[in-house]
Amino acid sequence: MAVLESGRLSGFYGSYDEGFLGGEQVRHLEDEWAVHFGSDNAVAVNSATSGLIAAVGAAGIGPGDEVIVTPISMSATATAIVVWGGIPVFADIEPEYFCLDPESVRRAITPRTRAIVVTDLFGLPYDRVGINAIAAEHGLLVIEDNAQGPGAVLDERLAGTLGDIGIFSLNYHKHIHTGEGGIACTDDDRLADRMRMIRNHAEAVAGGRIADEPDMDLVNMVGFNFRLGEMEAAIARSQLTRLDGLVGRGVSNVRYLEAGLSEVPCLTMPKLRPGASHSYYLHSMLFDESVAGIPRETYVEAVAAELAVTEGRESDGPLVFAGYGVPLYTLPMYSKKIAFGSGGYPFSRSDRATDEMYRPGLCPVAEDVLDRIIVHELFRPPASQDDLDDVIEAFTKVWENRSELMN
Repeated sequence: MAVLESGRLSGFYGSYDEGFLGGEQVRHLEDEWAVHFGSDNAVAVNSATSGLIAAVGAAGIGPGDEVIVTPISMSATATAIVVWGGIPVFADIEPEYFCLDPESVRRAITPRTRAIVVTDLFGLPYDRVGINAIAAEHGLLVIEDNAQGPGAVLDERLAGTLGDIGIFSLNYHKHIHTGEGGIACTDDDRLADRMRMIRNHAEAVAGGRIADEPDMDLVNMVGFNFRLGEMEAAIARSQLTRLDGLVGRGVSNVRYLEAGLSEVPCLTMPKLRPGASHSYYLHSMLFDESVAGIPRETYVEAVAAELAVTEGRESDGPLVFAGYGVPLYTLPMYSKKIAFGSGGYPFSRSDRATDEMYRPGLCPVAEDVLDRIIVHELFRPPASQDDLDDVIEAFTKVWENRSELMN
């Protein structure tokens, strides 16, 4: 309300002056976010997609540079690489945890590899030890897409601070949200400075920066308007105080659900990485059709028919889904190798055999997981124990009566 009453809904200017870093609320949010997550720098942006683009640009990725990335994530995780003319190279995932498999990453490295983009899928941190060791060995940056994992922990470090740059989402269906928004965290002052430039019309303000820093790196100083408004920043500051409580309730709800759902023979509960805590953006289960005797889609459709819709998201139906998208390399941009113009750029800059870059079967573990996975949001606060009992009853009832669905 204070922001509304001030009449100033943004404090940014696209020039290198006192408004270059944004308004009061944006700067307070960045300070509070950095303290909460134990990061030296937090850079607020208008979406996690913008944060990913800024991070890849700050890393210096250019035309023909290769960046290893997971095939299971929101499309922007890989598209952020393409924006700068980079070549996404998809490595396979761990069969137990669904994050990037370090050994698959190692096999994908070439002399043109510049970075690794990992995703803390569903809220589980990636294998920091394995991936970061490979990155250090080859001089690569690690960009952590932590849109789904705020509040998760690995080896006493918060997700989003496990790599060189971590990206958080404030999109409307995330743990906490402002409608749209994102935050990028890093301990590297240079990378933070470059992301701030890209966020706010870098090419127009570089002259002012050069006056102060004559040795400034101008690579990728092509700017965007990735600026966060004062209203969104004020909401985010309030939401941040609720994050730990919401994550804790979600974890508790998942534990209760798993105790009941683990009794359904065709469902396998997800595994938790040693030393990690999960923040559960989604709860995932693997479905065994050979045990159930019916297709996964039929099972999920029947479960959904037993459940009520979520208040505020009635048009989405019950929030339980068979699958989680497709491997990113099967999207038309990759399968047809068309992004910018008609000449196949940036994929035409790759040294790899074009027929092998994005073929079906490229990441067999990821494809197998996507063929068997069920994900749902039915545990999310403010779900009550009665709500959770309804969920367990729905999955159990369909299992017990599956013979009626076999035709």
